[in-house]
Amino acid sequence: MLTAATAALSMSLASPTWAQSADLTTSPPGNGYEQVSKLVKLPDFIPGMGQLFVKPATLPVGPFLAYDKQGKIVSSIYMVPLKDLTDHKTFDNLASGPDKVDHVTIMYNAGHPGVEEPHYHVVLWYITAAEAAALK
Repeated sequence: MLTAATAALSMSLASPTWAQSADLTTSPPGNGYEQVSKLVKLPDFIPGMGQLFVKPATLPVGPFLAYDKQGKIVSSIYMVPLKDLTDHKTFDNLASGPDKVDHVTIMYNAGHPGVEEPHYHVVLWYITAAEAAALK
């Protein structure tokens, strides 16, 4: 069941609907995105993820945009509630981001400030796995 939902989500991530009207490749992104650490009790920079921005109206799923300490975009993150996957919810027109995706990570999270319910992080990385591991 989770495999089918994950496959459907991954296929929908290839949608070319990323907003090109604003420069989202550098921090801060603007265009309605707000720094996550100013919305909820999270650090400004999360090791292994980066500095996160989100449009509040898109919560809990996102996309969250993640930037390195130099302000370069490193990933787009979707935080998909486990309940939505088990309920077979469809996610249409999810954007794939401003850069070529290097690799994708899907990981379970039991909940955290901002997205308290159990969910999966679907991370579209625009940097290599080694560069992602070095985000500290």
